Amino acid sequence: MIIEFRCEREHARRWMDRETLSIDGRDVPVQIAWTATTESRPTGLDALFELERMVLHRGKHSGAEKLKITPERTRARTGTADAIIDFTGAARDPGCSVRLYLRPLFNGAAGENAALAAILAGDLPLIEIVNDVDGAVLDRGHPSGEIATGLSGALETVMARTLTMVAAILSERPRIVPQLARPAGDNIGRQPAAYVARGLAVSIAKEIYRLCCYAPHWHIGWRFNDGAGVWQTGNLSGPRWNVLGDPGNHFYADPFPIKWQGRTFVFFEDLDHRVGKGIISAIEFDDAGPIGEVVPVLEEPWHLSYPFLIEDDGAVWMIPESSVHGDVALYKCVRFPDKWERHATLLSGLELADATITRHNGLHYLFGAWRDGTGGYSDSLAIYYAEHLLGPWLPHASNPVLIDRASARPAGNFVTINDKLWRPVQDCADGYGAALRLAEIVELSPTTFKQIVRHSLKPGPAWPGRKLHTLNRCGRLEVIDGSRVQPKTHAFTRRFPSAVLSPRASPHAAR
Repeated sequence: MIIEFRCEREHARRWMDRETLSIDGRDVPVQIAWTATTESRPTGLDALFELERMVLHRGKHSGAEKLKITPERTRARTGTADAIIDFTGAARDPGCSVRLYLRPLFNGAAGENAALAAILAGDLPLIEIVNDVDGAVLDRGHPSGEIATGLSGALETVMARTLTMVAAILSERPRIVPQLARPAGDNIGRQPAAYVARGLAVSIAKEIYRLCCYAPHWHIGWRFNDGAGVWQTGNLSGPRWNVLGDPGNHFYADPFPIKWQGRTFVFFEDLDHRVGKGIISAIEFDDAGPIGEVVPVLEEPWHLSYPFLIEDDGAVWMIPESSVHGDVALYKCVRFPDKWERHATLLSGLELADATITRHNGLHYLFGAWRDGTGGYSDSLAIYYAEHLLGPWLPHASNPVLIDRASARPAGNFVTINDKLWRPVQDCADGYGAALRLAEIVELSPTTFKQIVRHSLKPGPAWPGRKLHTLNRCGRLEVIDGSRVQPKTHAFTRRFPSAVLSPRASPHAAR
């Protein structure tokens, strides 16, 4: 197979400078056909990108930067392409007879200007990959922007996820095309210079915030509920939520409760801000609430979080999130709750966050937020299946089955209600972990997947503060998490009390 990218020579970007595209682990040759520019770009755009590189990206190059076309980079076209991906806004040559002619659309329009217009209007665009021959939409996705800093970062994120979708189509695996709404936006695009200036101001505000406060600072909410819980009501109403106390220089997140051998514990990510690496800790609960001290139960040289727990074959197992290590590892509890041993590697050589397993129609299904090395961390859902917990685990026929920042990333255990399978999902449309959604899974097999979001939950009077990204229940005990402003010193609290009391004190704090 030979792939041809069609790109505008005058607006060449670093992300275009590639010799291959990875498709199902194979490096497929890419040739570039440089075309004339059909639409001008905003004046000074590349100068603004360079300013962002120096200030926002600390000198690091990004894929959105201008690529200088040199003879060495103008590679000879090696032959007739099997597939053309047209990143321009120009009309297709009617004489072109290639089998597959793909055109990315950004909020329904083609070309880089369309992507920039969406970003400048305040949001990342909905991406659609269209077969330009018959107009059929072959894939559709909505990227997350949690690591998209500035205008250049947003553009790079959009193009990275566009290539993810293109590679999935070229793999010739079946695609599941979800119905996703285009972002409403305010339709008032900022001028690039104003957008960049705002980005620089926000960056400075973030740095000041980080100097004064721990960011992010997650905390766990818990309550006992004898009646209908969140899954039944679709909201956070009911008994008052309590906050699990933390030492201030640690945050607690991703709570997973379990009752084992007559004792109930909540396991969670425990991150020491001074170290910047998470471990898994636990605390015991009785009928009145937490008892005893927080106990560290699992630590590795790399970051751990999201301690998914499952009972199988008379034992308790844990799959902590360890995507930075590039695998999905299974740990066996050899002494409850504080001694765990790594037992098996379920999947390796991939970034998969927040692995969550359910049993359905005789198979185990593992869901996780998948990333192919670029773009955001929360917009792509991959599924694997196996007959047994220890595997072998096989990929779903349509991975990634969903690219949607508002409903892809797992947010806790699956639940079955009235014979219907549900899962909580992170809604990252307004930033990482900003809200929760409750999705009913209406189709699930090794070749199919469909979910329908039924409820949306956001912080509010019942759960004040910012963010909400995990939901679990064990018997009467319900647990969630969120974030708050956490000053680094008591002196800062005394001097600036309003910074602690007002949720607007850090509107742009990181995840």
